[in-house]
Amino acid sequence: MRSGFAALAGRPNAGKSTLLNALVKEKLAIVSDKPETTRNEIRGVLNTPDAQIIFTDTPGIHPGAHLLQDRMNKEAANVISGVDVIYLITDGTRPYGSADEHVLNMVKQAGVPVFLILNKIDKLPKEKVLANLTSWQKRFTFSEFFPISALEQTDFSDLIETTIKYLPEGDPLFPTDMVSDEPIDFRIAEIIREKVLHCTEEEVPHATAVLVEQREVKDGVTEIRAVVLVEKEGQKAILIGRSGRMIGKISGLAQKEIAALLKTRVDLELYVKVEEEWRDRDAKISSYGYGNIEQ
Repeated sequence: MRSGFAALAGRPNAGKSTLLNALVKEKLAIVSDKPETTRNEIRGVLNTPDAQIIFTDTPGIHPGAHLLQDRMNKEAANVISGVDVIYLITDGTRPYGSADEHVLNMVKQAGVPVFLILNKIDKLPKEKVLANLTSWQKRFTFSEFFPISALEQTDFSDLIETTIKYLPEGDPLFPTDMVSDEPIDFRIAEIIREKVLHCTEEEVPHATAVLVEQREVKDGVTEIRAVVLVEKEGQKAILIGRSGRMIGKISGLAQKEIAALLKTRVDLELYVKVEEEWRDRDAKISSYGYGNIEQ
């Protein structure tokens, strides 16, 4: 029996969260095309007859203008330093840049096997895939190479079987019927935040945080009250929308997905609150559950 941790690291929008969801065959991490979608370490547990792999999705690593991004970068570095294998996930459709170099330098220091995961090959001709692999190979001695499509691919057996070979021998670290150790209120809040990311543009989605304030079951219905936090009154107005249409749309989309997660009827109440410059206030970042590193 083998068991251990595999961290998913990379620049924003490389496909880390999509791959995590595909590997465990369940939506654990929210997905959008906007940077800073993943703000926390998110773990997914995969059990096979002879192994347990704990996949850890990390925030996208890149320089940021706010303390929140600095905290997220530190959390990602902290996760990477404590795993058995690292997946360096790269977007094969984007040229190598400073963000890639920053992540590569970080994983080089971890001292553990690093797999290069060249993602989005469904959008590339074969010769481009080979050129990308060759280019990356010149930058670092990777333990393994895997060209994949996290979005389109359904079989990751080669990646899983190879990863198991690099894990230490040992008993399972989590219950074998567990897929995630994330609290249910966190998953609910992330579903709501994902709908904000999909429905809003510019600064609004990045300035948003979501907190579940109340959750209880009454007569077979799960009643949830959650607050959506923004930094400015103008952002609040956009998020609420004319006659409450935007917040109503977000609530409807989130309610449907939360009901599927909880397998109950759901009554979701959302309200919007302004918390000025919360992304640059250390105590607020911690109280909202982001950037979970040792202070």
